This record gives sequence, structure tokens and C-alpha cells, in this order.
Amino acid sequence: QVQLVESGGGLVQPGGSLRLSCIISGIKPNIYTAGWYRQAPGKERELVASFNAGGSTDYADSVKGRFTISRDNAKNTVTLQMNSLKPENKAVYYCRAIPLFGNAYWGQGTHVTVSS
Repeated sequence: QVQLVESGGGLVQPGGSLRLSCIISGIKPNIYTAGWYRQAPGKERELVASFNAGGSTDYADSVKGRFTISRDNAKNTVTLQMNSLKPENKAVYYCRAIPLFGNAYWGQGTHVTVSS
């Protein structure tokens, strides 16, 4: 059974940093790509950062230079380091794993609030 569990969300002041972690179980690192998505109130879920099948990364234009996605295959985790956070970054952040074959899996999400 594939399971994704996010953690690390919370409340941070503008300009602050958070590190989100996604622990993935039930699937091996070499057979899935992964990414982070977010959904703000009243908006559709959108890509934040992801790995593609070739191992390179993609970022939303609004987070380039501030957010960094990484993965640790030994621990089977995917991390999103978020720096210089802005109020508009407030959202529920979701981890996503996409197997080479089959449907994608989503975590339950972790809340990020940026406010002074």
C-alpha cells in the first residue's frame, strides 16, 4: 500500500523559511517521480516543484530561486525547502508520487501559513 505523509508545515513570518518533508512508503524510489503541489483557498491545485522522469526539476515561476526540491532515495523522502516566504505562498502543500505505471498518489497535505 502506497502512502505519502507530509510534515513541516506551520506558521511563519514573511521572509521566513520552512522545510516540508514527504515520507513515502510502499513504493521504491526508482520507480516513481515526485513533486510538491499546493492549493490556496479558492484556487486550483498547482505545481510548485517536481522531478521529471529524466531527473531534472521543474519549478513554478513564482518560486524559482526561493524553493528547492530534493529527494533522498535511501530514506525514500522528498523535501521542499522554502525560503523567503511570502503571504501569497499560504496554501495546503501536497506531496505527489507518480509511478512509472499506474495512477499518481497524493499525501494528505500540510498547511503553510505566512503571516505577520
